Amino acid sequence: MIKEVSITVTPEQEHDAPLIKKIICSTLEHNGTRVNANDASFVFVKKSIDARHSHIKLILKYKVYIGEKPGDNTTNMIGKWKPVDGKQSVIIIGSGPAGLFGAFKLFEHGIKPIIIERGQQTDVRKRDIATISTQGIVGGDSNYCFGEGGAGTFSDGKLYTRSNKRGNIDNILQLFVYFGADKSILTDAHPHIGTDKLPAIINAMRQKIISLGGEFHFNTKCVSFITKNNPLTITGVHTRNTTTQEEADYFGDAVLLATGHSAVDIYELIAATAPQALEAKTFAVGVRVEHPRVLIDSIQYHGNIGSLPAAEYRLTSQQDGRGVYSFCMCPGGFIVPSATAPEQIVINGMSSASRNSRWSNAAIVVETQPEDIPAEFVSRAKEMKCSALAGLLWRTALEHETYLHGGSSSSAGKSKQAAPAQRLVDFLARKESAVLPQTSYTPGVVSSRLDEWLPKQISSRLQSAFNDFEKNMKGFISDEALLVASETRTSTPVRILRDDETFESTAIANLYPAGEGSGYAGGIVSSAMDGENACEKMVLKIKK
Repeated sequence: MIKEVSITVTPEQEHDAPLIKKIICSTLEHNGTRVNANDASFVFVKKSIDARHSHIKLILKYKVYIGEKPGDNTTNMIGKWKPVDGKQSVIIIGSGPAGLFGAFKLFEHGIKPIIIERGQQTDVRKRDIATISTQGIVGGDSNYCFGEGGAGTFSDGKLYTRSNKRGNIDNILQLFVYFGADKSILTDAHPHIGTDKLPAIINAMRQKIISLGGEFHFNTKCVSFITKNNPLTITGVHTRNTTTQEEADYFGDAVLLATGHSAVDIYELIAATAPQALEAKTFAVGVRVEHPRVLIDSIQYHGNIGSLPAAEYRLTSQQDGRGVYSFCMCPGGFIVPSATAPEQIVINGMSSASRNSRWSNAAIVVETQPEDIPAEFVSRAKEMKCSALAGLLWRTALEHETYLHGGSSSSAGKSKQAAPAQRLVDFLARKESAVLPQTSYTPGVVSSRLDEWLPKQISSRLQSAFNDFEKNMKGFISDEALLVASETRTSTPVRILRDDETFESTAIANLYPAGEGSGYAGGIVSSAMDGENACEKMVLKIKK
């Protein structure tokens, strides 16, 4: 018999095992189940912090196995993988979570994954990323967004998702643990691997895929689709090596498109191949706000910081018909440069596994709907014969505008990736910041009137929302709070249309869009599940 139970304890009681067992048994007995602690197994499931009041409490959830032993789900999952013989294969474009987890799903059916990745392996990619921060040089194919493991590899490794209906979240977390993630991700309310730990896990995944018969082709960029007509069907991809410029073709029984939300060229390729395959969707644009970590911890824990972990927050507001909300909150984290081309500035946030930096940051973004896109970009998209691209064109223009107020300005100093920034209090007062506080953003920041040049529909809603946030978190509006621009890649402005049942593109047969770039997922776990689901669906067609 298995019983689930949640108990409430103080932070000081969390590691008192005899007391925890006593409370669990007492709680179960109160609910009608008598348990002898010596004859039961107690498995920790989840922990969350209740910081709503001055006395901090921990909510601990356990599974209690009475008369039986806990099973090993990881072993069961691994046993499903089958070495492949190469008779059937699937091309996977992109080695992010959708691509990698999709590959393991294919192994359950003995199908060979051929992974095409425009970027570098993690060890080389790490050096490319360092060059962005130290020299301001952005490589178009190896950066924070492109390369082995996808955007999440060097941008935090958050595993929290509300996408419970997409698939089995525990299976995704178990697989990460199998490849080296700390077992705490199985139990934390907001699981997080850490950007310092994730690269080694991704490397282990790659080695396993190769050992099972899969292929990896790094520095290999998909430049066109190989198709046949009546109906329009993809049969392979034409690629170019980003180092040698050598071209090659790869063929397969289907193609999993898992390129992420920053691959502008892929959207343009689809628009040129079958513009009806795309539609505009809601996305978000804004800034990243950074506070000293001790300030956020003090607000969230009512001054009772003690040995508690770096505090998180989640804020939402409605302003003039649009949502304004926090996204990708990074307690004890850093702000990082996430551009994918020269002469653009894009920022993101990340944390190491320990979450122990001096700062805490979060994206604060404004919901942006297709009708909010300025007319000039709508017109340009129509000229390209694909109206769905309007939001993408506007996003790219805003990222260049951010660069003009940051890295390209004469006051930017040594780095072309220096980001425009403004104190939060000055943003609200609509005045220039004479001096900026210290920041975790290593390329540096440039004082800029964000309130003047950010699109009015964004800046005005942000200003109103910050005043709302202050009501929920007293002290959030602080002279020490810094706004850094621009946060534009929380999600894609474009959706690649697919059939709800088969996951196949509605316009290009045998093409299966998945992950963040498809417009149907957001974040590591939901993208991983989406990649699994898409591959499960394509197998049904391949195996007919």
